[in-house]
Amino acid sequence: TVSVLYCRGREPAMRVARLPATSGVTELEKKIFDLLLDVNEKYKLGCTLRVAGGWVRDRLLGKVSDDIDIALEGDNEGQAMTGELFSQFITKYQEEHGMETRHVGVIKVNPDQSKHLETATTHIFGEPIDLVNLRCEDYADSRIPIVRPGTPKEDASRRDLTINAMFYNLHTQNVEDFTTGLEDLENKVVRTPLEPLVTFHDDPLRLLRCVRFAARFQCEVHDDIVTAATNPEVHDSLKKKVSRERVGIEVKKMFQGPNPARCMSIFHRFNCVDVVFELCKCDKKGHSARPLFPKKQ
Repeated sequence: TVSVLYCRGREPAMRVARLPATSGVTELEKKIFDLLLDVNEKYKLGCTLRVAGGWVRDRLLGKVSDDIDIALEGDNEGQAMTGELFSQFITKYQEEHGMETRHVGVIKVNPDQSKHLETATTHIFGEPIDLVNLRCEDYADSRIPIVRPGTPKEDASRRDLTINAMFYNLHTQNVEDFTTGLEDLENKVVRTPLEPLVTFHDDPLRLLRCVRFAARFQCEVHDDIVTAATNPEVHDSLKKKVSRERVGIEVKKMFQGPNPARCMSIFHRFNCVDVVFELCKCDKKGHSARPLFPKKQ
């Protein structure tokens, strides 16, 4: 049972919950979170740190998760705090305390593949941690958005599903829900934070993620998603904007998941079976006709 509080403040109608006592923060996670807070305090960075996405969802469901994504809210000398910059302060802190350090990996922006924001990956106590700043995406006539620093509510609204759009605030130790994630998780519904066509325009791969998460968590697909998912423009966008490798990864996860038959049923409901399996070049049992990840020459 998750207790929910309704609070009003900077972000109206934010719902706040506590993690279940049986599936709260582990000792290792507490050490990681305490280090992040120490870095923020020691170097006077003034950031608000939140865990975002799948870790929060899984913890609310009483499941184990090692997928720690840190969303950063704040700025440094007038510029938005980036994951790469915060990672540099983490490395500095680790060096000053005689701790193991590793190379910081950075995935750069790639609008053609719907990657609109830089992400940094570092390691704390041997665990991989992704860091990225909160963002808002504004679309004009182009499919490539103008990205700017955003509020938690704005950031939550541009995520794929409401159940993946919740935050765990490291400072308050509260779960923060700016959409309908808590309600949808309890009612077992997959729903997009914005209109599905808007969400799929941002990244058409989210159509496949809707399928995977609906099957994985035995959720119903909201009617608005079904309507958008059968739109030929969405199918065309999936073919043009998403790489074969990304499609292949999603399909592989589906067939390795707990309910591949349900995935196929939803694909048929979305009328996109041919589109998806043409992209990943595999049969309908998930067997690849050629390697999903071809070797570089």
